[in-house]
Amino acid sequence: MKELKELKVKITFTEPLLGTASGNPEIHSTFIASKAPDAPSREEEVEALGIDEVEKKEMTVFARTATGRPCLWDYQIKGFFKNACYSLKTIPHTESEKIKAYKKVIDGLIFVKERQIPIYFEGQIGNLQRPLRAQTMQGERVALANSEMIPAGATITVTIQLFNEAQEALVKEWLDYGAFNGIGQWHNGSYGRFKWEEIKCESEKSS
Repeated sequence: MKELKELKVKITFTEPLLGTASGNPEIHSTFIASKAPDAPSREEEVEALGIDEVEKKEMTVFARTATGRPCLWDYQIKGFFKNACYSLKTIPHTESEKIKAYKKVIDGLIFVKERQIPIYFEGQIGNLQRPLRAQTMQGERVALANSEMIPAGATITVTIQLFNEAQEALVKEWLDYGAFNGIGQWHNGSYGRFKWEEIKCESEKSS
């Protein structure tokens, strides 16, 4: 197999980044239960469990490395690529418009070398709360969705591996899209936006 093309980039978040992992330790069983035919609606859930329990279930946090540093996973970067390509495909004369079966391409030909991607930042992890409103038989109830939040200015370094060097322009186009729609929880609300720069690999520096 030929050597893969590697694109190493530093991503700097220009907006706060929100955690995406559930803070609920029983998330798996809760998720399975939510798919049952008789699973409660959000309104019934708020009414039956109470505000505090719903807030606890809605908490999203960051995954941690073995040393306790917050991190992203490789699949979150690939998920961002899929979202970017899906959006940009509608724009004429873009690289994304040309690609067919983009999900298969991203899954099978474009990879993130790092499994865990540590997040480096100054300051403390905060949290962001936003209202979740539900109309119940008792009237309107408001719970709070709560997410861990890392401040703007945080950085990650990612190595993107390509089977096809011609797809480098495609990946760079997706990275540019990060200035408008980012990574993480509530990215449609401007959180997780970023800018990026290419970092030369050691082999390129010495050539």
